[in-house]
Amino acid sequence: MRLGFTIHEAYAILFVGLTLLAAIGTVYVNWAMRRMKNPDETRRLMAVNARVRLAWWLIAVFTIAFALGQTALVIFFAFISFFLLREFIAITPTKATDHKALVIAFYIAIPVQYALLGFDLMKLFTLFIPIYLFLTFPVIMALSKDMDSYLDRVAKVQWGIMLCVFCVSHAPAIATLDLTRYNSSGALLLLFYLLIVFVSDLGASIASAFVGGKPLSFNPNRTVKGTAIGCLAGIVAGSAMFWITPLRPYQAVLMSIMTVISGVMGDLVINAVRRSMGAEHLATESDIYMTRGTLARLAPLTFSAPVFYHLTLFFFVLIKKGF
Repeated sequence: MRLGFTIHEAYAILFVGLTLLAAIGTVYVNWAMRRMKNPDETRRLMAVNARVRLAWWLIAVFTIAFALGQTALVIFFAFISFFLLREFIAITPTKATDHKALVIAFYIAIPVQYALLGFDLMKLFTLFIPIYLFLTFPVIMALSKDMDSYLDRVAKVQWGIMLCVFCVSHAPAIATLDLTRYNSSGALLLLFYLLIVFVSDLGASIASAFVGGKPLSFNPNRTVKGTAIGCLAGIVAGSAMFWITPLRPYQAVLMSIMTVISGVMGDLVINAVRRSMGAEHLATESDIYMTRGTLARLAPLTFSAPVFYHLTLFFFVLIKKGF
């Protein structure tokens, strides 16, 4: 571990720092919301509040990753995928004839995908959904003999599983990487990744609320200036935390840039899906319940998790020389 810290000391530092920031953010947002009168400012501040509350869930991931072990971490993210897929299907028109496909999606796709991860069957982990399951769904739905909007219905279910299960499952997969030869651990790398995503997302929400500017076309709670500031904040946070990873400083900068860019892409795609289904008025990122509005909150995770995982896998596991 760089800077002379052990893995557990690094975890303790991150845990205490994030807890203090979450507590300060919670107190400040609650204070500010009582003084906001402008509806637009209030809506954006509610989005900030949702991101601050998400910090407590990130702390839970910290605790699970180090105190309860890999199995608990996999189960935790399996439930996250379940809630994401449930919300995705809720805003996506389906028919009674899609019932069998949805049963497979919820009760076979999620358990099998995360079981493959838990048993470290990584080749099957990367192939099960995009090949075997994607070839199965069209057959199952064709057997229902309902050809009305057949292609649209198949595509919606497949992409729901791709975004909510396959992509999100790459986040806990980061923790499975063996980085002992670099005096680091997969769990710390997962926390490094989540911090970049969280800081970037929170920074964009805060900057959009207080700096303002032109709203993004796909997310009215964000502005162009706010998103740019959030991306910069994520890059700075990742660069500053290089010492808990096998990354050199310039590598941490590059990985942070790739993470925040792919996170914005995920936010773009998920919000486009929600708005195309007319669901922006339903559960949003300001919803008080964690199991509602999950798509809006965790949108950056859908694209950035597989990008981060495969870049790390390529440079630090396959070629074993870094980059």
